[in-house]
Amino acid sequence: MREIEVSAVLPVYNDLAALRIAIPRSLETLEAIAPGRFELIVAEDGSTDGSTEFVRECERNDPRVRLLHSDERLGRGRALNRAFTAASGSIVCYYDVDLATDMRHLPELIDAIRDGNDDPVLGLHPARPEEHGEEDPPSGGFKAFRRDRLLSLLPSVTADHWFWDTEVLVRAQKNSYRIREFPVQWRQGEGTTVRRNDVVDMGSAILRLWWRLHVEKS
Repeated sequence: MREIEVSAVLPVYNDLAALRIAIPRSLETLEAIAPGRFELIVAEDGSTDGSTEFVRECERNDPRVRLLHSDERLGRGRALNRAFTAASGSIVCYYDVDLATDMRHLPELIDAIRDGNDDPVLGLHPARPEEHGEEDPPSGGFKAFRRDRLLSLLPSVTADHWFWDTEVLVRAQKNSYRIREFPVQWRQGEGTTVRRNDVVDMGSAILRLWWRLHVEKS
């Protein structure tokens, strides 16, 4: 049985078109980073557009691909928790299925964990706004961790959707993890706009997290 060093996670919900590009591109990039020692976990969260069937076919054809399917929506946060818990690699990373962050940055992301000079969390800033002609977008999902250190954080992380990314970093900082950030080339992915309800939900989540960190004992 092959030893896994890197587990890469793609959170997916009705992303069939993006998966057709993301899976082969991910396999190519990861093979260059950790030849024969990686797995690509697709955390598929109750999709109804054929994403499940497509990934299942990829899994049958390539043992490096793993499908984690849920019949009901878990939400991005819970889907990621499940994937990281099931991962086999000592290094775990995740990124958005639309590949909004240029994959040429993935080797730098993984090497930063390998170097061991930083604790396991890397929050990545986008490149300068003028490079993509928009206001500075959120850092989004392009992060890596040492798996054992991440798992020690997850029991305290309560966000189940988009705020998960932020809460993990806040919890890491509260636990004195060093967070390394570096600029990446970023573009707005197609079909990935944040809905108004998501913004409201994230605002509420921020208030709840502030209360837990400053009022309650966490």
